[in-house]
This record gives sequence, C-alpha cells and structure tokens, in this order.
Amino acid sequence: MPTKKELLQRPIQHIDIKQHNVVALVDAMKDMAYSSRDTGRAADIYEMMLRDTDCGVILCLAGSLISAGLQKIFVDLIRNNMVDAVVSTGANIVDQDFFEALGFNHYVAGDEYKYGAGDADLRELMIDRIYDTFIDEEELRICDETTHQITNSLEPRPYSSREFIREMGAYLSKNGKTPQAGGRDSIVLAAYEKNVPIFCPAFSDCSAGFGLVAHQHARQGKPHVSIDSAKDFYEITQLKIANPTTGLLMIGGGVPKNFAQDIVVAADILGVDASMHKYAIQITVADARDGALSGSTLKEASSWGKVDLTYEQMVFSEATIALPLIAGYAFHKNAQAARKGKSWTQILDQVPVTA
Repeated sequence: MPTKKELLQRPIQHIDIKQHNVVALVDAMKDMAYSSRDTGRAADIYEMMLRDTDCGVILCLAGSLISAGLQKIFVDLIRNNMVDAVVSTGANIVDQDFFEALGFNHYVAGDEYKYGAGDADLRELMIDRIYDTFIDEEELRICDETTHQITNSLEPRPYSSREFIREMGAYLSKNGKTPQAGGRDSIVLAAYEKNVPIFCPAFSDCSAGFGLVAHQHARQGKPHVSIDSAKDFYEITQLKIANPTTGLLMIGGGVPKNFAQDIVVAADILGVDASMHKYAIQITVADARDGALSGSTLKEASSWGKVDLTYEQMVFSEATIALPLIAGYAFHKNAQAARKGKSWTQILDQVPVTA
C-alpha cells in the first residue's frame, strides 16, 4: 500500500481564464450543434448579463467545484465585478475554498482510485476521496477547528450564513491569509474585500457545521451562536427588492439553485411585484425526467414565475468543461468593463440584527 505522502503529491491546479482567450473557439462552437451550440448561447447570455449594468448577477454553486480546479475562476469573477452575490453549498465555501485559503491542497488521485478500489486503505491513512481527488482528513479537521474558533469569537446570537462567512473573510484578512501577506486568494477573501455576500442555505452541512456543533455542545444552557436560515432567505430577498433586474449563473442545482430562484416568489409574498430573473444559465448533467430539481429546466422554472424565457439557457455539460468557456468568453470580450460592483453587503448590513 502506498504511503500517505506518496498519495498526496500532485496538487489540483486551478484553471486561470485570464491565460486562455477562448473567444474564437466559443464563437466557432455557436455554429455547431448539441452542447456546443448551447454553450455558445450561454456565453452570449452571460456577456449580455454583464453588459446590462442594471443587472445584479447571482452565482450559484453546487457540486464539488473548488476541489475540481475551478476556484480561480470564481475568484476572478468576484474581483472583476462579474458577480454580485454567491449562493453555494457549504462544502464549496468551507471544506474546499476556506480550506485552501488556510494553506491546504486538494490532490489528484490515481485512476485506480476513481471507482472505490482501495477506499478502505484510504480510510486507514485518513485520506478522503472526491471521485478522482484526494483531501487530507487531518488538515480538514484543522479547518473544522478554525470555524469553531471563529464561532467562539462571535457575540452569541443567531447569524445568517452570510454574516458568518463574512467573519471567515475577516479571519483570513486579520491572520495574514492574504496574497499580500504571502497567503492565497480565495472566494471567501475576495467576497469579503469586494462586499459580495455569500449565502449557504444549508450551512451546517459542511465543516462549519462541525464547528457550530462543538460550540453549542460546550455552551449548553448558555447563549450561543446559531445559523438563522430564514434570515438568509430574508436577506437575499431584500437584494432582489433593491435591485429588480437580476441574472443567474448556476453551476449544478440543488439547494443553491432553488434558493436563488425562489427570491422572486418571496418578494411577491412580501408585497413587492418583483420581476422574474431576466437572465438565467444553468450548467448541469442532471436529468429532468425523474422530477429532480437539479435537472429541472429553466423553462419549468418560468411556470413558477421565477425565470423569464427570453434569455435562458440550459447547458447539459460537466462544469469543469463548460464553465471555463462561458466565463472566459465574457472575460475576454471585456463584458464587465462598464460594471461597478453592487457592494450588496452594504445593503444587507442595514438589515436589523436578530436579537
């Protein structure tokens, strides 16, 4: 059996869209068929979304995306004012992005491990597997403990996930985990510095959940920190009300997809006649035929009053293939040139604190 050191040798490298001008390639794909043409149209819609300076862009992340090498794309989208809010699974933000911001890596797994061969041996070595990627469980425990420390440092009260993740960004900034101090850039740090709110509607389903569990266990019968998921929903709905023109760039499906789409309906319930999301792109490999939400089409979402049908595109492709093309196309077309960051965090900081 290989040693742990032998298995964790080759870090995942995050693709840099700035280094690859894909405009000519994507333009050529528009006259092809199947997923190529869909990808080309999605790239056009993202470009339109960015050139519409009234539009607030919401990025949705589901699936193991940071571990797969997409982190730098999301960082660049935030830093170049191409994203105004993020809705994500907790794993992407905490177990993967924040984890790497602390100085750790994901690693390339050998082909022999893709389908479960040797998983029992990996367990003995404290190596966790994400399909063809490895993560060091001992380092992940450090990430858990760091979120525990952040939790203990906060005033005991309910927080939205957005508020908690902002504290994670502050932690990175205060503790020298920035590129200027020799650390790494990350989604959490970039969002903190650019006032881009990050929401994780199922926040306890990640390393932060372990930190919160440890915190609440130690403070039984005493005031403690908790996550208010209703406040998450209320906060992001306030963004829709404040900025009626919105667009969605959705990677995968699940809770982030439904959460971001539902704010149109939530605004209506609050008595505001909010327009449907004007633009929408979803990259997914899920199927709609079993009724699963992750594969439900954007046209189906329109029947619920969530997404306008004029500028929507489903891209049935694996994200590590389609996203660099779509994001890289808009970046190299300089679609973001006239955009200014919405700084939506400043709006949300005015929402009353839950007692």
